[in-house]
Amino acid sequence: MKRTPLTIKHTTMDVKIQSLKFDASKQLIEFVEKKMSRLERFADNATGVDVVLRLEKDDEKGNKVALVTLHIPGGDILTEQRARTFEEAVDEALDVVKRQIEKRKDK
Repeated sequence: MKRTPLTIKHTTMDVKIQSLKFDASKQLIEFVEKKMSRLERFADNATGVDVVLRLEKDDEKGNKVALVTLHIPGGDILTEQRARTFEEAVDEALDVVKRQIEKRKDK
């Protein structure tokens, strides 16, 4: 019996993380990298993602802001989400980016 070689496509997307007005902990950086690496499942043609985490003046929604830019052919997807924790802001941003990817696929 002849076996067909199994090809596993594994490309690591370039994830750049920047923190403004504070020093991000190693735990937060690892959290963001893990979450952003999941985007490869939805946008296999993505070339990279930039994440900017910043503190702003207190706000009703929270003072932690995550700005996520996903670089894909045909135009970048950009979202800015605000929450009480950076983890919440990153999760919300990830959900928005996923929805935008799905909208583009449906077109």
